[in-house]
Amino acid sequence: MALTGRVPLLALAGVVPLWLAPGRATFAGWALLVLLAVGADLLLAGSPKALTVEREPLGSLRLGSGAQASFVVTNRGPRRVRGVVRDAWQPSAGATDQRHRLDVPAGQRRRFTTRLVPTRRGDRLVEHAVVRSVGPLGLAARQRALPAPGRLRVLPPFTSRKHLPSRLARLRELDGKAAVQVRGQGTEFDSLRDYVDGDDVRSIDWRATARRQQVVVRTWRPERDRRVLIVLDTSRTSAARIGDAPRLDAAMDAALLLAALAARAGDRVDLLAADRRVRARVEGVTGGGLLPALVEAMAPLDADLVEADWTVVVGAVRQRLTQRALVVLLTPLEAAALEEGLLPVVQQLTRHHQVVLASVADPQVAEQAAARGDAYAVFGAAAAQRSQLDRLAVTAELTRAGVDVLDAPPESLPPALADHYLALKAAGRL
Repeated sequence: MALTGRVPLLALAGVVPLWLAPGRATFAGWALLVLLAVGADLLLAGSPKALTVEREPLGSLRLGSGAQASFVVTNRGPRRVRGVVRDAWQPSAGATDQRHRLDVPAGQRRRFTTRLVPTRRGDRLVEHAVVRSVGPLGLAARQRALPAPGRLRVLPPFTSRKHLPSRLARLRELDGKAAVQVRGQGTEFDSLRDYVDGDDVRSIDWRATARRQQVVVRTWRPERDRRVLIVLDTSRTSAARIGDAPRLDAAMDAALLLAALAARAGDRVDLLAADRRVRARVEGVTGGGLLPALVEAMAPLDADLVEADWTVVVGAVRQRLTQRALVVLLTPLEAAALEEGLLPVVQQLTRHHQVVLASVADPQVAEQAAARGDAYAVFGAAAAQRSQLDRLAVTAELTRAGVDVLDAPPESLPPALADHYLALKAAGRL
């Protein structure tokens, strides 16, 4: 049961009879009148138990977009139901108009729509709709939560998509629009052309030169159908927030840009998300289905407050790769976590694969390291500089182990990783 604002107004109206006929009897009579009016109004209100709620299915959308969530309320009882229905989405679903005026005659149904603008990635859930049925006098209401389960999947926004056209243009230059004249691991023969000054003499094709009676060189292009395995760290270090989003979200953005670029280059891209166990995987998906599969796998992932077990992660990588591949580890460059976890086992990967570690840096650390305003700022600057030195030390150790390390702020990491991939392609290191 719920009381409306009319009840205190009705009780306040009792001042008039008390002023005309002061006394306990007048007070008791007016109080009894108010109670009887509230009770009668409650009895005459339509029963929320007679209502059923059917929710129309929702698909998925990218973070930052909006959706319309619709549901239908059916009155199976003998009385008209008037009042309010609240669509009880969780706060991160961003429901802007949850409350709807309700007026459903007996045996009829009404459709309502709630506007959603989610503020977080993942599955946004709703379990019920709350109905408040008000009596004809508007004094009292019956209230009940009706089951109305629903789910909206919010996908990563892929804000780094804006960098894709420029990187694809560079890829086309590597892939035949301008011949790549390098030899080495990870390249394949493209075509023959006449020698010009500046060409590497090691590229001369002597048999073709003898046939044509002029010097001919071979041109090479990056190999297609190479393997790219993206490893997404979902441990506690990925839960730290940089700006308005956790590190994990920035790592996802970098992974999507790299996957889109590598897929257009003809490489096979797989995803592995893990901490102490494998949380998600995408394998064997090619063509236009790759990005949808990746965002669907990433959407429900949240960083777990556990340490990453790199023995398990490296074992899972080695189990999936039987030939040389590019392994991209998207993990924070946290010295303590990597020294105890990744460094002891990383050479198991670098012996057989090209390994890149991409980390999301916090730009506030650099700002704090330069602060000198007061004693508090100086101590903060010392802590920030200590953190930077630790990152440099672990970067040096990873580099000695054969890992290429990228450390950049959230908005810079995706293009930096894409550029490094193109550089590896151009140098024939894949």
